[in-house]
Amino acid sequence: MSGARHDLIRQAVVMRSIGSSFVADVLEAGDRQLWRAPITDTFLRNWSGDASGAALGMRFNAALHALAREGRCAALSGLYANDHRLFDAAVGEALAEHDAFIAERMRHPPQTNEVGRAAALYAALMRAAARFGLPFDLLELGSSAGLNLNMARYGYRLGDTRCGDASSPVQIAPDWSGTSPDVADVTILSAHGVDMRPVGINEPSNRDLLRSFIFADQPARAARLNAALQVGQAYPPAVQQEDAVDWLRQRLEDAQPRGHCRAIFHSMFLQYLPLERRRLLIDMVEAAGRRADADRPLVHVAFEWDAGRDRVELQLTTWPDGETHLLALCHPYGAWIDWQQ
Repeated sequence: MSGARHDLIRQAVVMRSIGSSFVADVLEAGDRQLWRAPITDTFLRNWSGDASGAALGMRFNAALHALAREGRCAALSGLYANDHRLFDAAVGEALAEHDAFIAERMRHPPQTNEVGRAAALYAALMRAAARFGLPFDLLELGSSAGLNLNMARYGYRLGDTRCGDASSPVQIAPDWSGTSPDVADVTILSAHGVDMRPVGINEPSNRDLLRSFIFADQPARAARLNAALQVGQAYPPAVQQEDAVDWLRQRLEDAQPRGHCRAIFHSMFLQYLPLERRRLLIDMVEAAGRRADADRPLVHVAFEWDAGRDRVELQLTTWPDGETHLLALCHPYGAWIDWQQ
């Protein structure tokens, strides 16, 4: 069994560990029934990169979820609607009848654009706001649909701390452990993002694409996504289609206004960059940091796996001091936050 083929089972283990047993059952059935889908099977067997980093299991699940949502496979739709528990029969039928569709959907990286991560990102910006007392110009890498560029339009409960927009239809309240963060005013002057395949949310098919990446046994996440899509249609995120490293290089060359804090942030993005591009990105950010001063500070917020993919860390680096702080350990989709400060 190739490493990529094995990723369905590896991801199933991860899904059980984070409480999504339905998706785990789908992935395990997919592994058993993959022989019925020669195109998808060949795609996985020929995958030469890091299957885990590429999230192939999540791509596979999203393709099946999309088929179920569209009603293109009655048995699969019934499974996702909890009408029956015949995982192998439903998944096997979908693989046999829609092999080409599944393989094509799996060629493209996930577009989760998880709004739940905004709670951790906003908490990091509050820490930076307390440090500098300045408004922010946001630069997001790997923005997908750009929903987290609207983070200042969401409301949050972070432990005992309530912050953000209390009137927003998007209210995010992760399970919180550790000290509650102090409230600080987060003012966003501008927010721009970049993605190689940005998802324009005015297109109904793109909204359905985002929904397909939500796990079917997590209706609260689906409701939160729908609310964030409503906000995004009212306040369209500015996301440019370009290579993230090239785009950021140009943004960092642009003059930074005095009295503005420039904030680079990303969530579950670095794993999709080749190692050499990842190093170039970090070097570029650090070089920009060395040019920062008290009137034009720079912050870098990273919500990413650690090097061993054992835990998700929320890190904040600020310049001109160049200090890096591990703010929190987090659930991959923001369901819980263990504040370390």
